Amino acid sequence: MLMKKLLFTVIALMMTAGASAQYLNEPEKVFNQGKAYIGAGLSGFDLNYNQENKFKLDFNIRGGYMIANDWMLLADIQTTFRKNAPNYARFGVGGRFYIEQNGLFIGLNAHYLHANYSYDDFIPSLNVGYAFFVSRTVTIEPELYYNQSFKSHSEYSGLGLRVGIGIYLDKLIKL
Repeated sequence: MLMKKLLFTVIALMMTAGASAQYLNEPEKVFNQGKAYIGAGLSGFDLNYNQENKFKLDFNIRGGYMIANDWMLLADIQTTFRKNAPNYARFGVGGRFYIEQNGLFIGLNAHYLHANYSYDDFIPSLNVGYAFFVSRTVTIEPELYYNQSFKSHSEYSGLGLRVGIGIYLDKLIKL
């Protein structure tokens, strides 16, 4: 059943990526240097693959800055609510590279995980997503991610789907 969900999710993301967003066809670059980013997302819709098959819901908040055209630095905070297991928080930094022609992005992140004063871990993650513009500055961002725990692979590593919303703000900061 889990594999069917993941397969359906991948197919839906590929179909979404094939559609062209109205704002990506404009002559001005969308992901240009100097833009700020604010985003929030949810994941853990029983689409993650790891030992834990119980209820799990992740909520994250991200902030970022486009340091160059198509390159973004990110910082994020995530909290995870789990049934019959300790909740935990993750703090991380990372980056994204956007493929300007279609809105796809590839990200690499590093997170520090802290679970109820008893467990600490370093978790790198890789993600692939799509920035679908619903207005000039607001996006819906589905993404697939993989987290790799170095201390407890079966408990904290996993493949999953995250759906978020992002806001791209024009040149608030000039370096």
